[in-house]
Amino acid sequence: MKGDPGYFGPDSMMWKVNKEITVLFGGARALLMHAAHPLIAAGARQTSFYQRDPWKRLIRTLSLQNSVTFGTKEEADESAHRINKLHEVIKGEDEVSGGYYDALNHEQLLWVHACLQISSLYFYEKTVKKLTDEEKNQYHSENMKAAELVLINRKEMPQTHDDLKEWVISKARTKDYLIYTDVAKDVQEIIAGGPVPTHIKPIWPFISFTAFNTLPKEFKTLYGVKESKLKNLILNFNLKLLKITRPFLPPFFRLIAPARWASQRIKRKPNLKFKDKANF
Repeated sequence: MKGDPGYFGPDSMMWKVNKEITVLFGGARALLMHAAHPLIAAGARQTSFYQRDPWKRLIRTLSLQNSVTFGTKEEADESAHRINKLHEVIKGEDEVSGGYYDALNHEQLLWVHACLQISSLYFYEKTVKKLTDEEKNQYHSENMKAAELVLINRKEMPQTHDDLKEWVISKARTKDYLIYTDVAKDVQEIIAGGPVPTHIKPIWPFISFTAFNTLPKEFKTLYGVKESKLKNLILNFNLKLLKITRPFLPPFFRLIAPARWASQRIKRKPNLKFKDKANF
């Protein structure tokens, strides 16, 4: 290897999962889950990200994951430090729930981390291949490093992927833990068909459809997503079609740009900077 492989490298589960273009599906789904938490929504309301640049807010959901996975260790540390500094000023009393939001609060940080992880693995299994429990737990263990970089205490995290998923569902079933706020409504409208870049528009309707219709039932109830046999048939057919056709697609259509860039850095161009190729 010529370039710095970063914290994980191409043989890790983090690379194998996060390089797939279907992380966009997981990112959209995770954003809906994030916004359903009133204290996460309150932090977003303070920064006004959704109103000022909704697409940028969606991509930021994935940007730290990408820089930590595919960047050098220095770039991963810099990205995490930047996010941590931003989080220092995001705090206050939530006008909707009456609770106190703090972007450095362990449970709130864990909620954001967990929703993205379980959504990423969900779509990997649906569109690439089924993972063993060992592989899912390896991903979980590696992803704990990303969690630590944004100040989540590893010792207070669920210790397996299934435990993490159960933690999210258990919280979601708690009375008034999820609330349909103005921010949740904004996110719902963005995912349903809000402003996205031109190169994403052709596939966005399907990303939106899958994001809503693969949500756990507690979130579907919150967003008013109706289930039907026809929807499930369309969903399962298209996900299966993606899985079948994926091996025949060229890397440009199958892998996200940061993953393609990282491969170049390691093999041929060690001086490439993540910021130069960080967009999808």
